[in-house]
Parts: sequence; structure tokens; C-alpha cells
Amino acid sequence: MPHRLTELHSIMPLANIPSVLRHGILSHEEAAKLPHDSVALAEIQERRDVKRVPGGLRLHQYANLYFCARNPMLFLRKNETGSLCVLRVDKHVLTLPEVVLTDRNASSDYVRFFKSPEGLRELDFNLIFSTYWTSEDPFDYLKRKSIKCAEVLVPHRVPADWIVGAYVFNAAVEAKLRQTGFDRPITSNRQLFFS
Repeated sequence: MPHRLTELHSIMPLANIPSVLRHGILSHEEAAKLPHDSVALAEIQERRDVKRVPGGLRLHQYANLYFCARNPMLFLRKNETGSLCVLRVDKHVLTLPEVVLTDRNASSDYVRFFKSPEGLRELDFNLIFSTYWTSEDPFDYLKRKSIKCAEVLVPHRVPADWIVGAYVFNAAVEAKLRQTGFDRPITSNRQLFFS
């Protein structure tokens, strides 16, 4: 595995943490069966709803993780840092059966899907882990923005015992996360949350 790949990430509302600790990180389809908050954008979910992974399930039947949560999705939620955390997931989830990798946002028209972990060699980790995705060229900007959101797709759910910790914006959010019953290491990381 690439040396920079030390963990995987899930952007999660604090309100969902009690459910996540019981049920794991769920696919969109599974989460719809339970009360939950969502950070997803409606127009992106509409695209994901009709997409199928070649030789696999429908996109909404996978729990999705990011290689790097400091991405356009979290940037869109930068004003909600008081109610969000980034869950840290053991990278060995990449070895679970039927896990699929994407080289950019899975809803993209140009996405490629790969079997895990073999497909790791196909991903551009220089762009995935880059601090910024800006570019003066509008086409390059869109490409970089999409690649920053490369995903790990896990069928149905990521079991809670694969969650090894969380990042939060500051100590106040850490206190709120602790109140949910979260019992794993918590690290404040303002840079991750664009501050």
C-alpha cells in the first residue's frame, strides 16, 4: 500500500454517531432504513442513485469512504464543523471481500472502478492527498476536484469495529463527540476542516 495511505475517512454528523457505533458506517440504502442526518448533496445523490458499479452492486448499496477527507465535500460543509467529525477507518478494510476503489468521485461520468487492493496502483495519490485542487485551467480544476474525492466502496456497511478514531475541529467538538458515547481516540485537526 502507498506509504501515505495510513487510514480511510468518513465525514459524519455527530448526531449519527450512536447509530454508527451500533450499526457501522452504512450504505445510503441501509442508512435510509434508520433515522439519520446526512451531509450528502441532493443532486449528487440523484446521480449516485442510478449508477451501478460494473460487475457489482448499485452505488447506493455501498458504504463509501474517502482516502482523504480534506476534499471538496468537506469544504462545502466548512461552516458546519461544530456538528461534524471525520471518522478514521482502519486501512485494512481495503482487504475485505468485494471492496471496490474509484479513481475519483464515484458519481463522475469519467470514474473508473477497480478491485481492491490491486487497484491502488491505478490511483493518483499525489492528487488525492494534495492540499488544494485549484487550477487556472477550468478542465484541470474539475478533474482535480473529482480526483480529490476518490472513494473506497464497501458493500452494505463498514462494521463499527473498523473505526479506530476520529478527527474534530476543536476541543468543543471533541466534548460533543464524547457525549455521543464515542470511546476511541479523538484528535483536533483544524487544517483538515479548512481552518
